[in-house]
Amino acid sequence: MLNYNVNLEGKTVLVTGAAGFIGSNLVKRLFKDVQNIRVVGLDSISDYYDVNIKYERLAEIEALNRDWRFVKANLADKNAIDNLFAE
Repeated sequence: MLNYNVNLEGKTVLVTGAAGFIGSNLVKRLFKDVQNIRVVGLDSISDYYDVNIKYERLAEIEALNRDWRFVKANLADKNAIDNLFAE
C-alpha cells in the first residue's frame, strides 16, 4: 500500500478526467488504498478518442460498489462546477 502524505479517510475527493486512463486508475487506486473515502468523478466524455472505452472504465468503477458519484460535465463550465460544490 502506498503511504499518502495526507489522511484521506472520511474525505471527499474530486477526480477530474475520471473516465480517462489516468483518472479512472486514480479512482480505483484511491478505493483500494482508502477504506472510508467518497470519490466524485468529473468528465465531459469528449470524443477525443473512443467514448466506449471511457464508459467501460466508468462501469468498472461502478462495479466496485463504493461511495462513488459521476458527474458528466466540463471542468470549464463554471455553472456546473458551482452547482457541484453547492451540493
